[in-house]
Amino acid sequence: MANCAIVGINWGDEGKGRMVDYLTGQYDVVVRYQGGGNAGHTVINDRGKFALHLLPSGIFRPGVMNILGNGVALDCENLVTEMETIRSAGVGISPENLLVSHRASLLLPWHRELDALEEARLKDKMYGSTKQGIAPFYSDKYQKKTIQAGELLYPAHLKAHLQDLLEWKNLILQKVYGAKGYTMEELIAWLETYAAQVQPYVADTGRWLRQAQAAGKSILFEGQLGALRDLDYGIYPYTTSSNTIAAYAPIGAGLPTAKIDEVVGVVKAYSSCVGEGPFTCEWFGADADKLREAGAEYGAKTGRPRRVGPIDLVATRYGVEVQGATNIALTKLDILSYMKEIPVCAAYEIDGRITREFPFPAVLEKAKPVMEYRPGWCCDISAVRTWEDMPQAARDYVEYVEQAIGCHIGYVSVGAERESLIVR
Repeated sequence: MANCAIVGINWGDEGKGRMVDYLTGQYDVVVRYQGGGNAGHTVINDRGKFALHLLPSGIFRPGVMNILGNGVALDCENLVTEMETIRSAGVGISPENLLVSHRASLLLPWHRELDALEEARLKDKMYGSTKQGIAPFYSDKYQKKTIQAGELLYPAHLKAHLQDLLEWKNLILQKVYGAKGYTMEELIAWLETYAAQVQPYVADTGRWLRQAQAAGKSILFEGQLGALRDLDYGIYPYTTSSNTIAAYAPIGAGLPTAKIDEVVGVVKAYSSCVGEGPFTCEWFGADADKLREAGAEYGAKTGRPRRVGPIDLVATRYGVEVQGATNIALTKLDILSYMKEIPVCAAYEIDGRITREFPFPAVLEKAKPVMEYRPGWCCDISAVRTWEDMPQAARDYVEYVEQAIGCHIGYVSVGAERESLIVR
């Protein structure tokens, strides 16, 4: 059976939830392979509207196994809250449909506090963190100073390890930031309140996935954020602290031998961005406000107003390249219906020169958008369900974007309903 990774092509917030929800019905296993509770996929189904931050989106599909891989920042507090929300909607969650890698590291209370303290220290130079502890978590992971989920199964070892980490972490909290620090009693209480509820789901998911692979099971690798937030290939340092690209999926999932047969990249019909950093195509003022309201552009995790602008073909083409996308899902096309002309950022001007290549991050601040305009369709297309019924101007826009980014657009989403995904 074919394996697939679904990933963001731009800055994240591309509307991946609709596409992920659609694809989960076609796969046996859905794996989250990186990131933590700092972003979300909004899924709308017959049970309601849900913003998933850690749970794989296959949790709503009967018979689908959902796995949190070793590359995930395992935020037990957020995960427990999310599980309670999903259960209250009538969705069953047990080790029969959810497993957590024993090699996933725990995001501890001090990670979230350190995130906020560092952003406060940076002041006007802050990175725009969601303050969910992601950067401190991954920093600690690469320093080999985290607790792995499997340690929850060995209480004596866990307590000794936690005591060592506590001594080191309090030095940083107290001596660098002047914060209070933590006591062992506080950490034990946190473990008993949150981590204890996750412990029954902890397993050797690498072995489970190898067996699933041998049995011919199909796997969907679910990515968080987008290519331009990748730690190595994004707009550094205004990135997340993990690798968001599809090539990392087998490693972060716990199945490094997996072959990814298809990479579905998600692109919004315009651009949106949460957080700081260069955003060449950004709009301001009334135009931005109108587009933001039309698209309900507010962060799924933070509620922050997203920065918005026209589609950026330079950034999108780069995202397609680094993700190795084989197919594109273009989302929220209907949001552009109010425009008589559809603006697109076709190139960048840097120091008087026109380029269609995405530049090194240090140069991005100089980049100015070079705009082109496409005819609008000026009618509501949110109820359209087939490609043939789409207005010609809307089809022309999709085909123009397809040619410009060099990748087939196989899916187009309009409207808010679960069924409003057009397959080309």
